[in-house]
Amino acid sequence: MTQDLKSMSAKELEKLLSDVKKALLNVQARDRRQARKAAERAAAEFGFSLEDLSDEKPKAKAKRVAKKPTKKSKPQFANPDDKAITWTGKGRQPNWYRAAVEKGVSPDTMRI
Repeated sequence: MTQDLKSMSAKELEKLLSDVKKALLNVQARDRRQARKAAERAAAEFGFSLEDLSDEKPKAKAKRVAKKPTKKSKPQFANPDDKAITWTGKGRQPNWYRAAVEKGVSPDTMRI
């Protein structure tokens, strides 16, 4: 069953692709059923069922734990040129803070 894929239209190729996907799903389901039946027969030879041999309990879905809202840190430093611009003192130093320190301004003078 060889087909010349180069001569097929896009619609025909899409149809072929969907048919192949359906056929694969059917084959996988059939193989799964056959494997289960074989496993049941093998377990029955020893007097067990598959449920008896299953050591694992069904896994419960993991519960999502809501994160507690984090508190915003209070600002510790204010820009000497514009007091509305602040910094908490955590994380990367803002450019205005770094520039002021380089000019010789003491960090204590910028503290709120």
